[in-house]
Amino acid sequence: MLANMTDREKEILDLISDDPSVTVAELGRHLGVSAVTVRTSLNTLAKKGYILRTWGGAFPTFHPDMMEHQRDRVEEKNRIAKAAAALVEDGDTIMIEAGTTTALITRYLFGKRDISIVTNNFLLIPYARANPAIRLTLVGGDFRPSTESTVGPIALLELDRFHVRRAFVGTDGFSMEKGLTTHLVEGAEIVKKMAAQAQETVLVADSAKYGKVGFVRVLPITAVSRIISDSDMDTAARQLIQESGIALEIV
Repeated sequence: MLANMTDREKEILDLISDDPSVTVAELGRHLGVSAVTVRTSLNTLAKKGYILRTWGGAFPTFHPDMMEHQRDRVEEKNRIAKAAAALVEDGDTIMIEAGTTTALITRYLFGKRDISIVTNNFLLIPYARANPAIRLTLVGGDFRPSTESTVGPIALLELDRFHVRRAFVGTDGFSMEKGLTTHLVEGAEIVKKMAAQAQETVLVADSAKYGKVGFVRVLPITAVSRIISDSDMDTAARQLIQESGIALEIV
């Protein structure tokens, strides 16, 4: 989501997210620029849909949890997403689950042809909109601002209509013992459904997720055929995953 922003715009958005009451004058002092420059950046952010302008300031249009996820381990997430996109072939049908890393996969599909994506992830819309080779199907349901996704019975019913070659899913935590886990029951049901509708399920998750256990069990680790993670994953974890027969790609 933050890929089409300048460094100054990102810093302004971070400051607004941390304190929506921050004024134009305070932003200018923090950044060392004039109020005119701040207002120009705010207007640009508003046009891009990241903020809503108010008298003397602005507030973000995204949930605070989502903004925090967007800022976390950006380089690792992009490497993982790029590796996942490399698995997609011309003419492929795929599902992409909610999450910041999964959304970035669509960013790296330029150059591919005739790709059909079924998703509940609204974060990938800007990337899909810019790529004429993508046919995007958004499933309906109950919208959750904290994850920028749809969940619930309607989403599950609509996902049941599709069969795809590969599903790309994320997780709040994963391990050999507990499998994939998450903090949201509704999100867990979406992952299960996507895995059931796909020939192959790929987990994209940065190494910080390994060993963490969420509130809800989603799938056993053996339900995924491939895991893509980053080079910070420790040697013991890599060995356990590989010994289970799951393909592990470290980027």
